[in-house]
Amino acid sequence: MKSKIRVLLKLIIFVIIIAIIIFINKLTQSHTEKDVAEIIKRLGVSNLVSGNGNLYVDGTNLKNMYHENFQLKGISSHGIQWYYDLLTKDNLTYLRDVWGINVFRIAMYTNENGYISNPTEIKQKAYNLIDMCIDLDLYVIIDWHTLSDNDPNMYIEEAKAFFEETSLKYQNVPNLIYEICNEPNQGSVTWSNQIKPYAEEIIPIIRNNSKDSVILVGTPTWCVNLNDPTNEPLDFNNIMYTFHFYAGTHKSESRNTITKALENGLPVFISEWGTTDISGNSGFDAESTMDWIHFMDENNLSWINWSFSNKDEDSAILTSEYSNETLQEGLTIDNYISESGNLVRQFINTKKYNPLYEY
Repeated sequence: MKSKIRVLLKLIIFVIIIAIIIFINKLTQSHTEKDVAEIIKRLGVSNLVSGNGNLYVDGTNLKNMYHENFQLKGISSHGIQWYYDLLTKDNLTYLRDVWGINVFRIAMYTNENGYISNPTEIKQKAYNLIDMCIDLDLYVIIDWHTLSDNDPNMYIEEAKAFFEETSLKYQNVPNLIYEICNEPNQGSVTWSNQIKPYAEEIIPIIRNNSKDSVILVGTPTWCVNLNDPTNEPLDFNNIMYTFHFYAGTHKSESRNTITKALENGLPVFISEWGTTDISGNSGFDAESTMDWIHFMDENNLSWINWSFSNKDEDSAILTSEYSNETLQEGLTIDNYISESGNLVRQFINTKKYNPLYEY
């Protein structure tokens, strides 16, 4: 009797599978591309690569393959020379499925014992993370994280070689977004003399292999000066200009800077921001963070929060008590979430978005 029931159940399951296949086939034949997109959204991948495909820049907006305005919301790693072990597939899956991220930024420092000191190891770590994000259907930003090397031209030959190899390896992969310099800084580094010429050498290298990829370009003075790029923009398609803010330091004046740039047609991408003051280690400011979240949503600005690490600083998403070994049965990264991380988590998944909601 039990064997007959098992056979019957298998038959029912088989019939259901066939019915689903026929249903999907009819949908793809009788519905428009837009209809199919809506069906995909109902299947739960509306925020991911499979539901949006190649992104592109139209005016000041980032758009998906269906020509709809699209917003990326995600997290940045800290330097992968220090915090690579935290970036497990389980953790990234949790950030995708529970937090709702649709993009992850890989902070590949050039100096600070990063790529320039150890190119083979650091590059392999970056590629491992890119592959992981692709497998998870996430968009992924590979960030050539200049910082103490304040002029991006300091290692321009290494940058050329890296972006040539990477754009060829991931040729036309829709997941990958290229951030070609993190925070050009110091008074002697200007848009006209250093940053723009650097970009004009690096961008064609990427375009030669990945003609449609979105490319993010750093702006002067640690990515807060949008005036110079507005007055002298790059002559390439699918380019966005990065702005960085820390809510405890940058407030309405910085938002006014972005508004002016948008009004003048400059596409802006918030590739790094924090809930604290500019040091990253004090001045947690929930009220200013809320102002920024509303501003970014209202202007369809994509954003990346700093940072997925357990560094003992206020801007880190995890507390210093976290380690991969602490994830015992029944625990998740949310058991080791910082005050900053708890606030950021509320604003990633738009389905959960509620300024009054607390986890």
